[in-house]
Amino acid sequence: MVQSRNKQSDERVEILGWTARIGAVTAEALAAREGGTVASARARLVAAERDRQLTSQRPLAGKPALYTVTQAGMRASGLRGIDPCRISVANAPHAIACAHAAGALEGRYPGHHVVGERELRREERLAGAALASARLGTGPDGGPLLHRPDLVLWPQESLYQLPIAVEVELTIKAPRRLEEICRAWARSPRISGVLYLAPADVERALVRAIARAGASERIVVVPFDCLATEERSPDSRARTIPSDA
Repeated sequence: MVQSRNKQSDERVEILGWTARIGAVTAEALAAREGGTVASARARLVAAERDRQLTSQRPLAGKPALYTVTQAGMRASGLRGIDPCRISVANAPHAIACAHAAGALEGRYPGHHVVGERELRREERLAGAALASARLGTGPDGGPLLHRPDLVLWPQESLYQLPIAVEVELTIKAPRRLEEICRAWARSPRISGVLYLAPADVERALVRAIARAGASERIVVVPFDCLATEERSPDSRARTIPSDA
């Protein structure tokens, strides 16, 4: 009985920590990460919400609920210094997409872990340097003007393998701005490459910007649909993201 409670406690801390690192998660994202069912993932998220360690919002009808960490949940996770995530109607689609991408990528690449923009901001603040961000220029205060990716796919075991920056691009940016970001990624020595996840209309604009920036060797664009996953039983670890993604 004690061992069972300890296991549940460890699982809860892991879920809280992952939610804090990503910012907001869904039951579908947690299921993709763990290779389990959406029903099982939702039950654990609801249990944490019942204990006031998570809170949920569903700002978009017909879309998944988004779970974020409360102050109590942050304390239970053991993490410090990560800015809280606030969900609105405006940012919910992007938050859902980032959660889905994070869960699918960690499920597909178990030797890596995914961190969100908030955790990256904290780590770079502590390090006093860019760790996985692109430098766009110099800011008004004389410091570096950074562009941080939505997610970072970080190798867990290798000390020498650089991380992969992941951008979840749902809307088309201004062409000049997009080209500037792509050029900054092409120059960045902190990452091994960049993975853009985008729908078809955004993908076309990205391909043009990458070509103009001469960044095709550092940046890959993948259709967001490639992250589609099927619900699986808890003992199934089938991968549905293409291996060349």
